[in-house]
Parts: sequence; structure tokens; C-alpha cells
Amino acid sequence: MRRPLALIVAALLIASASVVFADEAVLIDFSLLGADIIEDPIQKGMMTQNKATMMDFSTVAGASYTEEQKKQMAISLAISNWDVVLASSSRTNDRQALSYTREAQIAQDAKQYAGSKVFGVRVAFPLEPFNSWARIQPPFEVPAFEPKADIDDAGKIVPKADQQGSDPVNARLSRFEGTYNADTKVTTALGVVKNVGVLKSVAVNVKGLNFPHGLSIILKDNDGEEKVMFMGYLNFDGWRELRWDNPQYIGDVRNRELRIDPLYPRSIPFVKFAGFLISRDAAFQGGDFIAYFKNVQILYDKAVLEPVRDIDDEAIWGIVGQKEDDRKRLESQRFGSSQVMRYIERMKQETKTGFTGSSK
Repeated sequence: MRRPLALIVAALLIASASVVFADEAVLIDFSLLGADIIEDPIQKGMMTQNKATMMDFSTVAGASYTEEQKKQMAISLAISNWDVVLASSSRTNDRQALSYTREAQIAQDAKQYAGSKVFGVRVAFPLEPFNSWARIQPPFEVPAFEPKADIDDAGKIVPKADQQGSDPVNARLSRFEGTYNADTKVTTALGVVKNVGVLKSVAVNVKGLNFPHGLSIILKDNDGEEKVMFMGYLNFDGWRELRWDNPQYIGDVRNRELRIDPLYPRSIPFVKFAGFLISRDAAFQGGDFIAYFKNVQILYDKAVLEPVRDIDDEAIWGIVGQKEDDRKRLESQRFGSSQVMRYIERMKQETKTGFTGSSK
């Protein structure tokens, strides 16, 4: 009797091994991206930047910029800084000017997310009957290896020293990886989640206003490749969770193709939030489109079971850091110069809307 019992126990163990338990993370929570520092120089009392996600690209900018111009190269993931890029066939000056993002406040007595800040977007689609799309993207690519830092109310960034202590899990997370909650076992990130092997599911909490347009989420992996997941249509009223389940996800590990990948200097695999894609079909009504987003969540398998290493490879070789510095330099050339041009153009703008009457 013992042999059959042992076989049954072994079979149960194999069956349990075939069930893969995915990790959960909030890839980006827009309620954490409210503007809380740096007053607008023109609209007094209005804050322009988000303290937690400040980036200063002037540190790798060239010497041709003035100090005042370099100050404009500091920016954050504050909601109003995000870009709305229209399809080339729809990109007129009027439509582009009317396509932007705004921080929205939910009422204190609301049934869901009461008192929270959410991501609001307006897109001016063409009225003519042809297909179109709009990409909503962060002002800069979310950095995967940005070290933790202290940021003051003026936006000055001072990297923190190594903080190994009572909370080693949070100590090893980079700044845009956010924080790990030991009680809920969930990481709440600011745009990047590391140690991601296979994506199992992606979900977005979105408030629809009965628009028949399609919503997709754009993610970018550690190889720089973008993946677009179609989440569904927004033809509903109120908050709803739209979900994408990976159709190629294999739950039984015995049916998976097993392989071993080298680790350093190939960084631990990660995913970044690269934006939303709104698609409008020619058969449906065009014009203004409005939607609100609360967060994006992912379920995933770990790429490495235990990412903690007994030797700090990066401290010795610095290969990943050099690649990150090169990436930041390219980002400053692309983004920093455009920010300076926007600043100069804004300073040249006339703020008055009417003529001063002449006295007689």
C-alpha cells in the first residue's frame, strides 16, 4: 500500500508544481503623479512638477546652454507634462493644441477612488470619416536604473547613499520602481517593474464616457522593444477594469521551453510603461474624446527567483551604469533641447488677450 500512496503524493506534487503563481505589481499609479512643487512662472499658484519623479537632464547637456535654459531641462512625470501625439493624418495645429492631459480630482463622496487624483486626457479627433489614433506618452522615457534620491521643493536632486538596513527589499529598488509593501506583497511602481519574466495579465482602471474608441497599452522591455496590448473598447459609463490576458501564457511548466540566460551585464528583465494608444474607427463619430485613468497593473512570472547577489557586479564593472548614462545623454539631446525651445517660445508669447484702450 505504501508504493501506490507514494505515487499519489508524487503526482500531487507534480500537479502543484504545474501551477505557476505570478507576482503582482502596480506598474504605474497616476494618483502619485500630482504636481506638488515648482510654481508656474506665469500662472501664479499653479504647481508644475511632481516631486517624486523629477529628472534633471541638464547634468549631461552641452556647454552651449545658459544656466536659465538648463533649468528648463528639469522635468517630472507630472500628469500635465505628458504628450498626446496624433496620427500624421490628423495632426493639424488646431487638433494638436486641443489634445492634452490634465490632472483630475475625484470627489470626496465618490463610490470609487474618493479624493484621489487621476490622469485625464482630451484628444481632438477629426470629424471626417477616416481611421485615426492618438498616442499618450510620458514626457521622457522612464529610467530603469535611476538611483534613489532626496528631492527638495526646488526640484534639486541629490542621490541617496546605499541604504541597507531593516528594509533590504525597498533599499535595492531604484527610484522609479517605487515601493514594496510587505503586507500586501505588491510593488507600487512609478513606471518600471524589474525581474519580469513572462507577462500573464495586464489591467487598467479607466473611466469611460461611452466613447466607442479602442484602448491599448504600450509597454517597453529591457531590449527596447515595444509591445502593444489591446485592452478593449471604452463604450461604457463609469469606472471599469479592462484586462488583457496573455494568450501564449503556459501555466503548466512541463510544457514550457526551459532555458538559462546570462545575467550580468545583461540587466534583469524589466517592463516600462510607454503610454496609451487610443484608436478611433472611421465608422464612429469623431471630435473631442475624454477619458480618465487611475492605474495600470500587471501579473507576471519572475525572471530570476532570487535577484539578490552576494557580489555587487555593477560596483566593480559599471557596464549597466555606463549604458544608462549614454541613454540619459541621448534623452537630454532629444528632450532637453525641445524643452529649451518651448521655454524660449513661451517667454516670447504675449499674455494679454485684449487691447489697452487709449484715453482721450
